Amino acid sequence: MPILSRRPARFWTAALSTALALAVAGPASAADVNNAKNAGFESGLTNWTCSASSGTTVSSPVHGGSAALKATPAGQDNAKCVQSVAVKPNATYTLSAWVQGGYAYLGATGTGTTDVSTWTPDTASWKQLTTTFTTGASTTSVTVYTHGWYGQAAYLADDVSVYGPDGGGGGDPTPTVPAAPAGLAVSGTSSSSVSLSWNAVSGATAYNVYRNGTKVTAVTGTSATVTGLAASTSYSFQVTTVNSAGESVKSGAVTGTTTASPGDGGSALPKHAVTGYWQNFNNGATVQKLSAVQSQYDIIAVAFADATTTPGAVTFTLDSAGLGGYTVDQFKADIKAKQAAGKKVVVSVGGQNGTVSVSDPTSAANFANSVYALMQTYGFDGVDIDLENGLNATYMSQALRSLSAKAGPGLILTMAPQTIDMQSTSNAYFQTALNVKDILTVVNMQYYNSGSMLGCDGKVYSQGSVDFLTALACIQLEGGLSPSQVGLGLPASTSGAGSGYVSPSVVNNALDCLTKGTGCGSFKPSKTYPDLRGAMTWSTNWDAAAGNAWSNTVGPHVHGLP
Repeated sequence: MPILSRRPARFWTAALSTALALAVAGPASAADVNNAKNAGFESGLTNWTCSASSGTTVSSPVHGGSAALKATPAGQDNAKCVQSVAVKPNATYTLSAWVQGGYAYLGATGTGTTDVSTWTPDTASWKQLTTTFTTGASTTSVTVYTHGWYGQAAYLADDVSVYGPDGGGGGDPTPTVPAAPAGLAVSGTSSSSVSLSWNAVSGATAYNVYRNGTKVTAVTGTSATVTGLAASTSYSFQVTTVNSAGESVKSGAVTGTTTASPGDGGSALPKHAVTGYWQNFNNGATVQKLSAVQSQYDIIAVAFADATTTPGAVTFTLDSAGLGGYTVDQFKADIKAKQAAGKKVVVSVGGQNGTVSVSDPTSAANFANSVYALMQTYGFDGVDIDLENGLNATYMSQALRSLSAKAGPGLILTMAPQTIDMQSTSNAYFQTALNVKDILTVVNMQYYNSGSMLGCDGKVYSQGSVDFLTALACIQLEGGLSPSQVGLGLPASTSGAGSGYVSPSVVNNALDCLTKGTGCGSFKPSKTYPDLRGAMTWSTNWDAAAGNAWSNTVGPHVHGLP
């Protein structure tokens, strides 16, 4: 008969030994525990040591609880964070951790047998790393570590576990379900929101907020603002506490009543408004916290929300590292402060590299639900549609109407199409704007990175002139949009766009031409549009890099229009 395989005797011996060992080991003992301390980094870096001060804790993103480790490799340092863990001799342990971000490694040394490690390349979502090790006959402690890789991005780690027999070092105490919060009170209201506050609860890692019995948001602090409410309406609110042991019973209920509505989504804004995009990334422009955005801006569009693996759905992650350690809590507080000053803050979807696709009823629903969730989480007033890779007018209109139904009349809805998108009412972007005209705040077309385009008189105009701005705006003004829904979008400096920059004085001349009939070039509109909404720029960061020359010139001019 043919020889199917020929393996050394030692192979079969090893296999038999392994099988016997597994049979003896069996399932995890009921006495097995997680021997790591501060495994979820809820106590900062207590019990952990990170090389070259490379580690810190962050409140977002986290895998569980309210904190996670973020460690950043730099130079010859690979951002190694270690903990000495007490173990029992001759025992088997399962080492695991959840990681995200750049290259991440997990391992154990000093095992007394074979030291182990595992790793993963960069990952955009949480991924669990797992390995096992066996301690030697005299081993009573091992060193557990995480690290990144030289020259790579920062990595995140959370919920580390060294699971096995109790080594006697005392891991984290088993949590108990916390008590319900006390002191729940309404701290503020608007026509579309109710702000709540409550007392902190020991042992809580998060709080769930319920409106009329349905969970609407989760926060880590002791306050929350529930947005998207109807004006002049009373709502019942309750709060629960959450930790790894579970969720508490609901607190006592309080009633919050929204104020009267100011009208449609744009009526709470000035008659003439300035929009600025705020960069949630560092590309060489001035890095800003939201609080540093110049006061001339009435609408601040946070750029950008990101696509997810769910069709149509978007998410938003604050680039805390790129923004100098700007935290989510600071960001949320800055949004509230801007709103208290009469400003609107929206989340922008898309951008040059945006890949969000809304092309059927399911993705339309996902889009509306995910944007509304971001409004609840961060307190955004609405959404900006900046999809530069095409859109489906039917389903984007459906998505925006669904979002409006959820958010109520206070929704701020802005758009930033490219010039090619608004050449004709038959274009999908123009169709979408007209489809949602009754809930639309403003369309700030991008008069840059364009080249030559047709004006409403059928003539060709080159970017970089008053005529380009006025003759193309005329298409929208005469194509069905209200003048209050039309704004002029320009770069704040030559660094803000590849082409199409014009000086702020040219922007002001175009505004005057359209609203008053003065300052025009060769193109003169057949009538004036004194209700023209205003102007937009990319970006507040490039504006700041240029000494706020754009907003200091265009802002007062917009606000002084008739």
